[in-house]
Amino acid sequence: MTQSTSSPWEPCASLAVLRSRATLLQKIRNFFQHRAVLEVETPILSYSTTCDPFIDSFATVHNNQTYYLHTSPELPMKRLLAAGSGAIYQICKVFRQGESGPKHNPEFSLLEWYRPGYDLWQLMQEMDELLHELLSELPLQETCYYSYQQCFEQSLSINPHTANMDDLYQCAKGYNLHQVLSLDDEKDRWLDLLMSHVVEPNLGGDREHPAICFIYDYPTSQAALARVAKDNNGQMVAKRFEVYMASMELANGFYELKDGNEQQSRFESENQQRLDMGKEAIPIDQHFLQALHSGLPECSGVALGLDRVLMLLESKNSIEHVISFPIARA
Repeated sequence: MTQSTSSPWEPCASLAVLRSRATLLQKIRNFFQHRAVLEVETPILSYSTTCDPFIDSFATVHNNQTYYLHTSPELPMKRLLAAGSGAIYQICKVFRQGESGPKHNPEFSLLEWYRPGYDLWQLMQEMDELLHELLSELPLQETCYYSYQQCFEQSLSINPHTANMDDLYQCAKGYNLHQVLSLDDEKDRWLDLLMSHVVEPNLGGDREHPAICFIYDYPTSQAALARVAKDNNGQMVAKRFEVYMASMELANGFYELKDGNEQQSRFESENQQRLDMGKEAIPIDQHFLQALHSGLPECSGVALGLDRVLMLLESKNSIEHVISFPIARA
């Protein structure tokens, strides 16, 4: 079995890479077993899914009811937390439409875990320890931590929290990116454009000198399911982080929002964005909201893309080379 194949029935990943994947999964399970974190399973198919306007789910119909393949196990895992599960983790396949390219496949592997009693910094520390365990064969440089604001100030000389649309347009123009979006687009789309094209390429070193890089304290408009609080400068920020290595995003973590009313308001706002974009609104997960109202423990959680971790470990430039049968061969 070779990486380069001519027949569409053959796997894309080599046998050596598949063995490396198995070892990776075993290391993850050992890591959490030693920390008494419980492995769980939750449904892949559900009557609801994410309302995020920039994530599209796969849907199917059963008994005249629409169901969605999950894009993350987050909501049912939080229902377990509310039921008193304690610290939990899950390794599963997740699904997202429109995800294709060297770093994307519509079906991919995710590790997600939740730590009751942990704040964002404690979870970042555990993430750092896990990545050092999984990527011990790589010449890892010193782990670095930057706020979202620091990234933009160092790379673009602008404050992302206070910059207006003209500031972002002029900044994008300096990198010939000003025609990608319209001035009618939301501020977050301009921030995402600058982040992905200018900031991200400089995060986490490179393949020869990789470093684990944490970016934290995002704009409040990007809070999703994270809490909002003041940073050390008095700026309101979303208490979440992302992890980068060799210019590639690996993980996304939250200091979890507990307020059911606030979460419902955010879901409704996201659905309105979907409608404004010509997309269908998503049924809000009432079971999840009920779990929040019943009492979610103080906790932080994070999701880590395992295929991308394997790409780094095996020095592969395409996700297809670490998956047995990517969408083109499924």
